[in-house]
Amino acid sequence: MDTQEELAGLYGRHFKMVYQLCLVLMKNVPDAEDAAQTVFRRAMERPGPFRDPEHEKAWLIVTARNECRNQLRHWWRTRRVGEEALDQLVWEEPSDQGVWEQVAALPRPHRLVLYLHYYQGYTTGEIAGLLGENPSTVRSRLVQARKKLKLRLEEEGYGQA
Repeated sequence: MDTQEELAGLYGRHFKMVYQLCLVLMKNVPDAEDAAQTVFRRAMERPGPFRDPEHEKAWLIVTARNECRNQLRHWWRTRRVGEEALDQLVWEEPSDQGVWEQVAALPRPHRLVLYLHYYQGYTTGEIAGLLGENPSTVRSRLVQARKKLKLRLEEEGYGQA
């Protein structure tokens, strides 16, 4: 990024989205905060401008996913977060904390496609492009994620009168 104003604008437009994505993947607040800050540090070090707003957002999503993946694979990461960390999840507009707890309990690939599809508005084709996956793989994960989420919600008594 060339100027502080450009970086401040990028941060203002996309921090919540990047942070939420990191939180979905890392499942704890401190690690999500670290990953999100690293993403914006990398944006600051990026040599050229983004082509357009879609490229900007896609670059941030892919960079956030890669940073979280790297942190989760790192040798020093020996601790695992328990279920109590779910109480600390912070969302921009949570409609029901219980639903978010169930989403956060899904396997990482399912959490990621649900978040990108339902909360960021990406189509399965766009998600496939962002993640470097086959569109049919993304659709399959989305179907599996919906089924797993439905079962988890039914077990918790959601939708029952």
